[in-house]
Amino acid sequence: MLTWINEFLLDMKAQKLRTTLTLFGIIWGTIAIVVLLAVGEGFKHQTVKNMHGMGSQVAVIFGGATTKAYGGFGLGRYIPLEELDASLLKQRIPGVEHATMEYSTDGISASYKNNVMKPGLTGVEEIYSDLRNVYVLAGGRWLNQLDIDQQRRVAVIGNKAKETLFGMEEAVGKTIFVGNSPFVIIGVMQEKTQNSNYGTWDADRIFIPYTTYKSMNPGQRVNVILYRVKDPTQSEELRKDVRGVLAHHHIFDPTDEGAIFIWDTVEADKFFYYFFLGLNIFLGVLGAFTLAVGGIGVANIMFIVVQERVKEIGIRRAMGATKSSIMIQFLVETLFIVGLGAFIGFIMGMLILKGINLLPFQEGIGTPTLSFEVAAITISILMAIGLAAGLMPARTAANLDVVECLRA
Repeated sequence: MLTWINEFLLDMKAQKLRTTLTLFGIIWGTIAIVVLLAVGEGFKHQTVKNMHGMGSQVAVIFGGATTKAYGGFGLGRYIPLEELDASLLKQRIPGVEHATMEYSTDGISASYKNNVMKPGLTGVEEIYSDLRNVYVLAGGRWLNQLDIDQQRRVAVIGNKAKETLFGMEEAVGKTIFVGNSPFVIIGVMQEKTQNSNYGTWDADRIFIPYTTYKSMNPGQRVNVILYRVKDPTQSEELRKDVRGVLAHHHIFDPTDEGAIFIWDTVEADKFFYYFFLGLNIFLGVLGAFTLAVGGIGVANIMFIVVQERVKEIGIRRAMGATKSSIMIQFLVETLFIVGLGAFIGFIMGMLILKGINLLPFQEGIGTPTLSFEVAAITISILMAIGLAAGLMPARTAANLDVVECLRA
């Protein structure tokens, strides 16, 4: 075995330029597929992260106006949302994990010392934090049930609203004025990436107990109802159930999509799942084609190696070597070239990814990630290219006529 390995290395050394160019093809192909798939994976994770700034598996219900006559009522009747709607969804639809209401306005000023802004003032329940992924920095807390029951004048402030009102000053424990009402800040929202919303962005909001909000804005109706599904694969069926429950309560046709509007973020998740699946397949195919060019170079050099070692093959066959052993020998040599090029390509690909991660583009394209899936796909393609590049030369070497080899 050591003899034919030495022969192979000598052949590679004798053909330095050809070997270098062949290795370059494999190296470049490996870099291409690693970088393309890693960038695609990072972009996918960043997009999903941005989407889930609004909440995971959450649907938002908005009141609308009827477009169909029903139950003795005509067209154009406004359907107002109520606190009871959230309770009905939880009670009557097993697939709804949580449901809550939200009151909001952006017409009230908030001030601290000489700093004034118009935040989105939002009245919510305790569960709202988990539904909307609104979490508080260490040193503060979110609204609790006592705050709600006792209509306390406490608030959790969005991170950008905090910067506007307090700058670098600590906010927790300080008192701000919302309109003419004093509120104690009990928490500052953690910064989060958010690319979709309704109304004011969470970073610019001030969250207070909904009972306190109602006492400040008597007569205002619920703005939206939010619910989270237990099983995202059942989201379409659940939307029909939600319409059915609300249609029965508010007396409108369950098929009237204008009566209420449901924004289901699960549908966006499905769209982006298939979008990024297609994108990663495209990038993988693109990288595979680049790698295939390198594979052709490997096949060519192995055909030349076979021709240069015809006499060695004849001697080995005359001494009892089987066709399969000759075939395995050249396959191993091919895989050695592919493996060496792939190893160098992986190292260079990782260095390129580290360089990309230093660029200020993470918020847009995400952090390129060499995940297990990316590594597995790359290795699988490399193995396929290696076997394809080595099979024909190996079969050619194994099927050479012994007498002709010795004569050569």
